[in-house]
Amino acid sequence: MTSIERTAYPRFKRLITAHELHLFFSPSRDELEWAADATDCDEHLLALLLMLKSYRRMGCFPALDDVPEMVVDFVRRAVELPEGTPPVYRAERTAKHHRGLVRKQAGVTYDQAKARGIVEQSIRKEAAAKNRPADLSNIALEKVVEAGLELPGFSTFDKMASKIRTEVNASIRAGIHDRMSAAQRAGLMRLLEERDSDGTTLFNRLKKPAKGPTWSHFKNLTKRLESILLRRCVPAR
Repeated sequence: MTSIERTAYPRFKRLITAHELHLFFSPSRDELEWAADATDCDEHLLALLLMLKSYRRMGCFPALDDVPEMVVDFVRRAVELPEGTPPVYRAERTAKHHRGLVRKQAGVTYDQAKARGIVEQSIRKEAAAKNRPADLSNIALEKVVEAGLELPGFSTFDKMASKIRTEVNASIRAGIHDRMSAAQRAGLMRLLEERDSDGTTLFNRLKKPAKGPTWSHFKNLTKRLESILLRRCVPAR
């Protein structure tokens, strides 16, 4: 599993500055009036505002328990709610209804099937050229955002990237295997089987880094690769 920190998937920073709190999480008067009209208690008001500001910042809904306390406290103070008011919902259907209100307010479409389709299509298109799951996830993430859709959970990106990369790599290996002759396959196997007196394989010699960028070093590198690949790995015809 790829660590979320290695991708561009939106998440709360460990340290949020005062400037960022004011810039991204200050409810406007219109937002406060909108939220007050849609809620019936302080807990729901705070929860709805947190969902709205978090969604505008991240493009997805974090669990309320994952919202940093400094953000909760900032919004609570900004709208002058009693100290200690928790952002909680008494029923899941209320939370679901509020997520719909936030999507409408933010002008985004909730279509997880379409979003997952974009993720899969984007990753499959790039998997032949890129091998790191984090890179594949970032490309798919950008495409979903461009489509104006709500982001699926991070696990969707991560699982699809790993699954599709494995499928594509297997297909590439099978294609290479089918195009190689038996002699060529045997030659490649000798890269791992034949060892020098010090115990290193031909593969170790093959991947040995080149020296400084000089003409003589380049010629020596060429000779070394020719010796390994042409004379010792591929049988003479």
